[in-house]
Formats: sequence, structure tokens, C-alpha cells
Amino acid sequence: MSPRTPKPPSAQQRLTMPPPPEPLAARMRPRNLDEYCGQQHIIGPGRLLRRAIEADQISSLILHGPPGTGKTTLARVIAGATRARFVAINAVLAGVGDIRTAVGEARDRRDSHGERTILFVDEVHRFNKAQQDALLPWVENGTVVLVGATTENPYFEVNKALVSRSRIFQLLPLTDADVSAVLIAALADAERGFGARPVILEDGALEHIVGVANGDARAALNALELAVETTPVGPDGTQRIDLSVAEESIQRRAVLYDKEGDAHFDTISAFIKSVRGSDPDAALYWLARMVYAGEDPRFIFRRLLILACEDIGLADPHAIDLVSACASTYDRVGLPEGRYHLAHATLYLAAAPKSNSAMAFFDALAAVAEERAGDVPVHLKDGSRDKEGFGHGEGYLYPHAYRDHWVAQQYLPDALRGRVFWQPSTQGWEGQVGPELARRREAQLAAMVEGAGLAPVEQLSTGPQDPRLERWLHRTASQAGARLASLRDALFAAARLQRHHLVLDLQPGTGLLTWEALRQVPEGGVWAWAAEAGEVAGLRGLAERLPALQRPQVVTGALAEAVGGLRFDRILGRDRLTQAADPAAWVAELLPLLLPEGRLLLLETLARDTQRISALVSPDALAPADLAAWAHAEDVIYSDPQDPLTRWTAEAWQALLGAPDRGLQLGRLPTRHALQVTEGTLDRWFAPRPAGYRERLAAQLDSACLARIEAAARRSLAGAEVSWGGTTLLLEIRRLPR
Repeated sequence: MSPRTPKPPSAQQRLTMPPPPEPLAARMRPRNLDEYCGQQHIIGPGRLLRRAIEADQISSLILHGPPGTGKTTLARVIAGATRARFVAINAVLAGVGDIRTAVGEARDRRDSHGERTILFVDEVHRFNKAQQDALLPWVENGTVVLVGATTENPYFEVNKALVSRSRIFQLLPLTDADVSAVLIAALADAERGFGARPVILEDGALEHIVGVANGDARAALNALELAVETTPVGPDGTQRIDLSVAEESIQRRAVLYDKEGDAHFDTISAFIKSVRGSDPDAALYWLARMVYAGEDPRFIFRRLLILACEDIGLADPHAIDLVSACASTYDRVGLPEGRYHLAHATLYLAAAPKSNSAMAFFDALAAVAEERAGDVPVHLKDGSRDKEGFGHGEGYLYPHAYRDHWVAQQYLPDALRGRVFWQPSTQGWEGQVGPELARRREAQLAAMVEGAGLAPVEQLSTGPQDPRLERWLHRTASQAGARLASLRDALFAAARLQRHHLVLDLQPGTGLLTWEALRQVPEGGVWAWAAEAGEVAGLRGLAERLPALQRPQVVTGALAEAVGGLRFDRILGRDRLTQAADPAAWVAELLPLLLPEGRLLLLETLARDTQRISALVSPDALAPADLAAWAHAEDVIYSDPQDPLTRWTAEAWQALLGAPDRGLQLGRLPTRHALQVTEGTLDRWFAPRPAGYRERLAAQLDSACLARIEAAARRSLAGAEVSWGGTTLLLEIRRLPR
């Protein structure tokens, strides 16, 4: 007799049954900022978003990033930290009625109790135009504070009016270390994870799950949960997860690629630019990314047919014929063998001579499955849609603008720089292009070693600009003289600040560097360390005109204690080292305050290169012997190796600060500005005072000669406008990895 099939539970039984347990990924969501892994560029200590969460001053924001990077989790952390009422809806399930209900309740609570409402909208890009329009006025008048989460680019999928009223924060795929930390926490947590179970991950299992998850914490946790729940307890009382179990739990690397989203456009953009730039290795890599993710090969061939005429044209008239033949052959053989024809056409076009008489597109393949997918370098990303927001496409060097239609620049991701995928043989056409390709590879590698041609960094956050803040910062910054403004601009050009960076200004004074830094890092933060109490009061007085979250943090006292243990992306200063009693010790104290990729940038005036006053006087204003004696005396004064002001040269700084564990780069910044020589100016030069200019001249010249020099200077220069030159040294210091 066959066993009876069990009866399904009745409706009454289903009502009393306990709900199924939440998935591990849901149970392990961080509950506060301290448990949150990754995204330190937006919620690290000192960043704007973290300060806003901790101060409970959240304004409307949109979190944008791929799946599994913590968007919803961050919203829940905000919910746990705020005293405001927190309401969550899902754009897939909610309609206009749900929005009106949420807004009505928010309005009633605001009017009755003065309570703010934060409205979290998951998948906010799913709202249609009517839903977004229904929400807009209530975000605009402050009835609700919007926190949106989306995997799509908000600049194209979210109402532009909502975007303009929100700060956009881009979340990145987690690093392997972040994903590993998440899995280890799940294994150790007895309440929410598997800490109460005898789970043992054997060698290689954790690494496999982390590697294949490719920065997606949810995928990694789901794989771990599947592995644990399907592995029986062994004779020794433990659940052993070995490599084979891990491989069954997560078998294919997750490649971020949406055929209608950013990954599609950014990857095909990188592919086109790599073929146009004559880099077959990068072209193969991006082709592989597309094929591996399931892109239609016919789409790739279509782009290659355009490229054969657009970027190669008559430089190789056979290019269009070869690609057409490969495309036709692919239609006959299909996949997987058709990949050979994709690679064939791509390699030919990448190595072919270039001419933009017709312009063209590109294609390629390689071993993506074995390696973690590197991000598309920023300058290769599609900049036609969000260049202003994220800086995509910024810094790309157009090969046709250079001699031979080629320029050294980075086409592969950072982790694969210098990787060679294709090595042409010495036969036939390959033998002809091989030497030239080798030369270009060598030139490209050399350029990147020297820092040229590298990918620019990406802007990871953006937001609306406050016109009042811009006008106020412009007024304060424009008070600097032309010379100081040019030095400031040179320093910030070298600093390459990103909007989310943390900046420390070592010598704020009246705010020459502080205000410009504040303008450039609106989603980061600026700390100004003042040595004098007067500077503190002055800066704080100016800063009080700004909204609280946008003010620089003005501190004083012992530096490490004053910044509260924060570490910075950039530390900036002007003439700070020459004022230090021990410059080397001062630099050693500053370097631990830098983040791993941080840099210390200092402007130091080279007193030795200061304008010689004797060179400003007309030659006929003074006897040649006196003029020569004056010039010689100035040379002696400005080359004194014992004088604390004039002892410093570029070579002296290199010898003092160029330690083996740090990178030191020096750059000279010649300066020249117009100086109106007044009676006060002449008095400062020639008035008797200890260690003054006159006293230093007196040590080299007799009193009669000095009197004649002063008289000639006053006759020749009083009231004149002269060109005053000098040199400032830009020192850039960073810690090298050990």
C-alpha cells in the first residue's frame, strides 16, 4: 500500500503557522553605522552624510548603486538614527493614493506636533511621471524629506525636479575585504547568523564565494545560506563547507550589466574607445565583458561595421570587408564558435592604422570569468549623460588629436594596467604591425609609470548647488590677491579633489584655501587647523554665515587631538614647513592623518628666488660699481645656508623629506605680479629693524654705499609699478605601501 500523501494545511492552520524565517541577507542587515561595511567615501568619519545622520539633519537624497551595495540598508540605518517619523514605501507596489496618504499623515504630524517625516522610496526609478509629480511639491515645501534608492542612473530615470532638489550619493560595489567581513560576521553572529551552529568553512570556500560574488554582499550571503542549509552535520558534529559545496552554491561570477542601463553604455563606450585607441588587449577585455554578460554578438558586429569606416576608413580599405565577412560567417556558425569571428574582427580593427575619414567602432574577448571584474575607468565611461554629475568621460584623450592618431592613456581597469592579452606573431600582416604595437605598449606603460595617461578618479556624489553659498564663497575667495589666487589654483589642480573628500587646511589664515576647499568638497568636509586664537575667531565668524552642515570645522590645539582621530584625503598648507622648528618631524606627524590614498600638498616660498630689488632700479640711477655691489650683496643674503628663511632649496627639501617609505614630488611655480611701490613699501625695505633688509645689506656694504643705494631706490622706484617675481615650491607627499 502506497503511503498516503499528506494533506495540505487548512486555511485556519495557515493563519496560526509561524511565518517563514527571513533570509540570512535580511537578518544580517547592519543596524547602525558602526556595523555598516563599505561605502566609506560617503559615510566614513567626517563625511557630510555621516555628519548629517549623526546630527539628525538629513535632507532629501538619492542613493544610487548596483544591487547588494547597501542602499536599503543605509536607509534603515537612517531610520534607526533619526528622531523624525520614518515611512517606507516601494515604488513597484505603491500608487498615487499611497503617496497622498503618506503625505497627508506627514502634513498632519508636522502641523500638530512639529514632527518631521522621512519618506524612503525603494526602487524610486519605478515611479511613473504621475507618481513623481504627485510627490514633488511635498518634497519641495519640506513636508517630507525624500530618501530614494535606485539601481538606475537617477539623472535619466528620476524626475529632474526631484534630482535637482536632492543630493545624489553613488554607492560602489563592495571590495573583497568588505564582502569577506560580512560573511565572517554572519558566521559569528549567534542571534541573526550561524554563530550557534557548528559551521566550518574550509580553505578556499570563503575566497570562492567572495570572488564570485563580485562585490555583491547579498549574493554572497545567499550563497553562504544555501551552502549551510544544504550541508548535513558530519560524524564529528560539524557542518563543513568545502570548496566543492561553495562552488555549487554560487557557480557564476556576477557581472554588472543591464542592457538598458549604465553598465551597458559604459562598457560599449570603453570598447569603442579602446579599439579607436589601438589597444587590442583592452578591446578584447571589454568584448569579453559584454559576451560573458550575454550581449547580442550581432549588436557588437553592428558597431564594428560602423567603426571600420568611422575610425579606420581608407587607412585600411579592407577593414570593412573583413568585418563584413566575420559578421556574415557568425550568422552561419553562431555561438560558441562565433566568438572566434568576434575576436578576429576586433583584433584586426584594433591593430589597424587609424584614420578618422570615416570613423568606426570596436569589439574583443578574454578570460573574464577567472578574474574580478574591474570598473570601467572614469575617462572611458559614457560622458554624454552624466558628465556634470559624476565626471564620467572627463579626462579622455582623443587619439585623433595627436600625431599618428595615437596617444598613451589608460584603457584597462586599474587592476589590469599593463596586462597583455594578444601577442601578434611575426607572420604576414601581424608581423608588420607587431613592432609598432610593441612600441606603443612600451610608450603607454612608460607614460603610466610616470603618472601620465592614468584614469582620472570618479566623482562619487553630487547634489544641488546653493546659489547663496556660491556667491558668498566667491566674495570671500576673491579677496585674495592675484598672486595668491594663482598659487591657490595650482595647489587645487594638483590636489584633484573629489566632492566627497575630507580636507585639512593647516594654515587657514583668512581662508584662502579653506573656502576653495569648501566649494570643491560639498559632500565631504573641511577642517581648518588654526595655530592662533585670532585666526580661530575670525574664521568661525565668517563660517557662521553658512548653514551648519556646510561650515568648515575650525579647530586649534594639538593637531591629532583637535581633529578627533579623523584621517583625511588631502592635507593642504602654505608656508607651513618653513615656519616649523623641525620640518621633518612635522611631516612625520602629519602622514598618519592621511587615508591610505591620501596626499599632503604644501606650498612653500623659496626665499632664495625672491625678486632682487637691485634689478628693479634703472641702471642710470646708480653708479655701476654701487649697483654691482648691491646685486652681489643681495646674492649673498639670499644664498645664506645658515639663515632659516633662505637656506631652503628644492634639493634641501628633497634631502630632508624624501624618505624611502614615502613618495615626494616637487614642482616649481614661478610667480609674477604687479607691485605698486609706495613710500610705505620703501620704508619697509630700508627702515632699520633687527634682521631686516637694510640690516642684512649693512653687513655686506659700507654705510656710504648703503646711503647712496637707498637714495637711488627712493628716486627711481617711489610711485612706480614694478613686476615682482618669485618662486613657490609645490611639495606633494604620500605614504608608500609597505
